[in-house]
Amino acid sequence: QVQLVESGGGLVQAGGSLRLSCAASGSTVSINAMGWYRQAPGKQRELVARITRDGITNYADSVKGRFTLSRDNAKNTVYLQMNSLKPEDTAVYYCNALPYTRIPAYWGQGTQVTVSS
Repeated sequence: QVQLVESGGGLVQAGGSLRLSCAASGSTVSINAMGWYRQAPGKQRELVARITRDGITNYADSVKGRFTLSRDNAKNTVYLQMNSLKPEDTAVYYCNALPYTRIPAYWGQGTQVTVSS
C-alpha cells in the first residue's frame, strides 16, 4: 500500500504562482510514475503532468511552458510548480502514483486550486 499526502493549493490571482507537493509513504519502492491530475466542476479528471522514477516527464498541452513537475526520489516527493496561472486552471488537483505493475493506482485526497480573474 502507498499513501499520498498533498500540500499546497489555495486561492491566487490570474498570473500568479502556486506550488503543490505530494509525499508518498508505505511501499514506495514499488512506485514508478508520480504526478498530478485535476478535475474541474462538470469535467472529467485529466492528466496535468507525470514524472517517472528516471525523470521522464510529460505534460498536458494546456500547461506546457507554465507548469514544472519535479521529483525527489530520496524523499518520495513530487513538486508541481505552477506559474502564470489562469482561471481555467481552477480545479481540484489530485496526486497520483503508479506502480511498475501499473495497478493499482494510488490517489491523494485532492487539493483545491482556485485562480481568480
